[in-house]
Amino acid sequence: MIITICGGGSTFTAGIVKSIALRREELEVDEIRLFDIFKERQDKVAVIVDWILHEELKCDIKLTVTTDPETAYTDASFIFAQMRVGGYAMREQDEKIPLRHGCVGQETCGTGGMAYGMRTIFPMMKMIDDAEKYAKKDYWILNYSNPASIVSEACRRLRPNARIINICDMPIAIIDVVAAAMNIKDKENIVYDYFGLNHFGWFTSITYKGEDLMPRLREYIMEHKILLPDAYLKDKAALGVSANKEKGTEGNRHTKGSWYYVWKGVYEIMANFPDMLPNTYLNYYLQQKEFVEHSNPDHTRANEVMETREKNLFDGVDTYLATGKVDEKVFYAGSHGDWIADLAIALKNDTKARFLIITENRGTIPNMPYDAMVEVPAYIGKNGPEVISRDPIPLFQQGLMMQQLNSEKLLVEGCIEGSYEKVLQAFTLNKTVPSMTVAKEILDDMIEANKDFWPELK
Repeated sequence: MIITICGGGSTFTAGIVKSIALRREELEVDEIRLFDIFKERQDKVAVIVDWILHEELKCDIKLTVTTDPETAYTDASFIFAQMRVGGYAMREQDEKIPLRHGCVGQETCGTGGMAYGMRTIFPMMKMIDDAEKYAKKDYWILNYSNPASIVSEACRRLRPNARIINICDMPIAIIDVVAAAMNIKDKENIVYDYFGLNHFGWFTSITYKGEDLMPRLREYIMEHKILLPDAYLKDKAALGVSANKEKGTEGNRHTKGSWYYVWKGVYEIMANFPDMLPNTYLNYYLQQKEFVEHSNPDHTRANEVMETREKNLFDGVDTYLATGKVDEKVFYAGSHGDWIADLAIALKNDTKARFLIITENRGTIPNMPYDAMVEVPAYIGKNGPEVISRDPIPLFQQGLMMQQLNSEKLLVEGCIEGSYEKVLQAFTLNKTVPSMTVAKEILDDMIEANKDFWPELK
């Protein structure tokens, strides 16, 4: 059993490997391969990965680190994809260019997410082709690569027969926060229903051991005016600080910088639309004006990550190489890695466990297009997802989803066809952009910034 991690140089890799290794008996994994085109970065991450496997956990899983696709994918059963095309340097551009024009600057949402998507489409197709060529015939690609909505639509259009399941861990992160706010320790007993597009959806029910949590959760959010647990909110020094001003302060990252406004925005949305719990990313679409106002165009989430998670990991590697000591706090381990490892177990062992996935609608949401790539619950077994159908969704959510869906579809068509007009239409249609003129200004700046990554638009 070989598991390949595409994007092995990610700061999330160590945590994912730990999740795999802790489940090695269920996965029967013999070898983990790290694959990345950035050798120097991946080699540093591999230092921590090797320590986790062979020092901390004392397991005999073989580790291979490579920049060669054939070496990476030959006979692989699972490919965990987490590529970031252009790295954090381009993420910074994705976030800062829209803000210069008064629009939301975010990694996966709005025009920033669209720029990132256009960089990712063709590298993702190459990964699928390499998997088809080298991996086992019954391989599965479990894709975390963002923006998953655009990537999944491109896969549907260009590689419809690929054995790929597109997933996102943000709903799981939200459930983690809900569990902490409700003082629930055994979060595995939480069951939720959800619908939407990726980074554009709603929880319609959340239950714990049969108890409907939504009334208690609404009361908590209205009282605290934020969706964060009391334990997180004890770091009072971080609260009320204007976005992105403080650097290096102690405390939970969710209470600081741009993250604070994301969780506060849940309260603001539910104060107006209380029936469903929104995915936090809906803030960027429903409160685009407010999020621009409390963003710092010179210091965005990309800078926050580079100054914290990125710096901590690579400083930790240097410390380990110099002293032989590892601080486990320097790498992230948690729901992100657990989610993807558990999904692999469900596929391998035919458990029929319930997961949230991104899949072609095919009537799952009756009043959405048949070919829409929607995010809904499914039971996962050896033959892939068995999607759970639902009743028609309300007009408000359906209208928002149709606007976002058509924006993403136009973007993918424009990228595939090299059509400037269709990409401009996609930017213009996106809810984070106020006018056609602003859309064109952002697109032209994005073309210049992405000239090494995007196809030529005519």
